[in-house]
Amino acid sequence: MFWSHFCLYPAPLRILRLNGKRPVNLCVPCCSVMIIFTQTEAPIVENAVPRLEKAIKEQFLSADLDEVIRLREESKKQDFKPTIIWGLVVFFAFLHFGALIGAYHLIFNAKWQTVVWTFISAILSGIGITAGAHRLWAHRSYKAKWPARVILMVLNCMAFQTDVIEWSYDHRCHHKWTDTDADPHNINRGFFFSHIGWLLVSKHPKFIEKGKQLDMSDLLNDPILAFQRRHYHPLVALFCFLLPTWVCVWGWGENALVGLYTAAIFRFCWTLHTTWFINSAAHTFGYRPYDVNISPVQSVWASVAALGEGGHNYHHTFPQDYRTSEWEFTLNFTKMVIDGFAALGWAYDLKVVPDDVINCQKNKQIEILKSRATTASFGLT
Repeated sequence: MFWSHFCLYPAPLRILRLNGKRPVNLCVPCCSVMIIFTQTEAPIVENAVPRLEKAIKEQFLSADLDEVIRLREESKKQDFKPTIIWGLVVFFAFLHFGALIGAYHLIFNAKWQTVVWTFISAILSGIGITAGAHRLWAHRSYKAKWPARVILMVLNCMAFQTDVIEWSYDHRCHHKWTDTDADPHNINRGFFFSHIGWLLVSKHPKFIEKGKQLDMSDLLNDPILAFQRRHYHPLVALFCFLLPTWVCVWGWGENALVGLYTAAIFRFCWTLHTTWFINSAAHTFGYRPYDVNISPVQSVWASVAALGEGGHNYHHTFPQDYRTSEWEFTLNFTKMVIDGFAALGWAYDLKVVPDDVINCQKNKQIEILKSRATTASFGLT
């Protein structure tokens, strides 16, 4: 294992693009008791507050908050010692050694076309995760017709991060029980664990127990995903390793080993880390304008690396919004791809959270921060 239902918003989701977004700016001086909150005009519709509660609670894959609290308390009383899976330790060690060789060839030996193709293939395989396994299948944030689904399945095989069903299983557990022992890459077990360590050890019993409660029937009944799962290893061999290498050799006469180490092995390792950084860095380094009480953060650089997945605080607050971010300027390349599919008629029912609900949630967080700042500065309760 490498890692890791359909319902519509009844009212708060609408299928259209929204304009006129207004930013919230938070300024918190490190060495001052004064905290300044500024916000540009963001009118709130009268019924936004009840709609906000409805929007958050009724989303597909919204966190089970009561269960999360209970699981976190339980974890304090348990002393689980995972078993190291040495086969995967050796595999990833050799993979990273091969990626270093690939980096050397990219710098000193590879033809310029190979460098460009390595970059393009990294984006293509990344889209197989972000637009495919993540936004389409794990979150059901939009629907897609068979041409888009086949393309995304193929690109997902190119990424080689387990088949879509298994990837989505892990990810649904992550959202339902974030930062608990039922979360496969629980950030509370450390940065290294949430990045790659969770792949190198046995799964926590609580993850196995809670995972059985998930409804995966929507994916198990998908014929395209059934085909992928049935033929996964041959598909990975073809699309992750053989095809990228063959393009280099056939396209511009690149040395076969150079093509293998660059466009296949280095690219494969790179896309693994861009995904892993969302599990680790995007739960650690950044800011939390949409929910100050959760670990996921907003990170522009993570959006660049992971093709638009860095709006993680937004994503965990509104997990069924297909954009995974409120803003257009955070290099959300995945959203552009989905919009492109929609323009072709291959994607539809793109779920979006309304502006007034988003603004209401941000204003709510400002009030929480104001209250905390007042209490911390003056000892008020």
